[in-house]
Amino acid sequence: MYFKKYYGCRLESSCDLQTSATSCSLACSTLPRSLTEALSLIHPDVIKRFFGCGLPFPAKLEGCRVLDLGSGSGRDCFAFSKLVGPSGHVTGIDMTEQLITASRQFVEYHQKKFGYEEPNVSFVQGYMEKLCEAGIQRDSMDILISNCVICLCPDKRAVLQQAYDVLKDGGELYFSDMYASSVIPDHMKQDPVLWGEGMGGSLFWKDLISLAHSVGFSTPRLVSASHIEVHNIQLKEKAGDIKYASGTYRLFKLPQQPGRSGAAVIYKGTIPDFPDQLDFDSSHCFKKDVEVEVDAEMTAIIQVSRFSSDFTVRMLDEHKSDSEPTPQCCHLNPFLLADRWGSSMKQCSKTSR
Repeated sequence: MYFKKYYGCRLESSCDLQTSATSCSLACSTLPRSLTEALSLIHPDVIKRFFGCGLPFPAKLEGCRVLDLGSGSGRDCFAFSKLVGPSGHVTGIDMTEQLITASRQFVEYHQKKFGYEEPNVSFVQGYMEKLCEAGIQRDSMDILISNCVICLCPDKRAVLQQAYDVLKDGGELYFSDMYASSVIPDHMKQDPVLWGEGMGGSLFWKDLISLAHSVGFSTPRLVSASHIEVHNIQLKEKAGDIKYASGTYRLFKLPQQPGRSGAAVIYKGTIPDFPDQLDFDSSHCFKKDVEVEVDAEMTAIIQVSRFSSDFTVRMLDEHKSDSEPTPQCCHLNPFLLADRWGSSMKQCSKTSR
């Protein structure tokens, strides 16, 4: 497959990409200190070959089993291996043999850097549409992360279905990806460079909502967003009126029969790095000791996820549920959120190969 070679061989570093995707979400919010420290310990050669488009960082990771879909150079895996601690484990899966081989070379380096007696990160070659074939067990993972690679996969429904299957109940898929302002036409999907850049395979952002619901996930929660700037003139012309944005969403695996009532919840301030306030997504900010009413789906997320011990929950008598998205889904639109935040970054890249 062309994009497999594109990332494994043709790109020497993230500066070879033709969009600002690799840095577009980094300035959206202040990074937690623990994450900043973890990233500072990553080997420079791993950083050099990082091709992601955001920074998918879900809170409360200690002791979790994490799977990185499309782990690439291993940057996120090694950072998360520091954050989950010695009692947690991180698995990276990637289709590209060269990147898996390169990632494995740095396992011992990071184990020693973090002071662990045993390594808590591993890498397997395989496809995110076929996790079970790669040896990932059903109902085995607490968190799945992915950093701008689902746009490179033709069968996105299979990716989400496999993600859902390997997650434990209450687990989540927390991922950054490229999204398009409208449906990508077939001729753009056939262009190998557009596909390799993520432009040809980007999902129309509204389609993520229906796709998530179709495999059983909760309504996607938009965490952050940033506009993506295309530097290459030829690629800009091919894209026409289609715009691109990076969006970070979180999807939860909830019980098949979740409750239908909302609740008043209070954040206890017990999550490391977030003692005063937890920004759960772009629509939900929980301040310590402040009661907030949430809908039925958010209530279910809090009750069955790893965050259950961090909230007190008082169920409401009234029927308060809007788990079905509104027709416009404005609060889930990455382009509107990027406009609101004023987030767009430029990155130097080569204009020809």
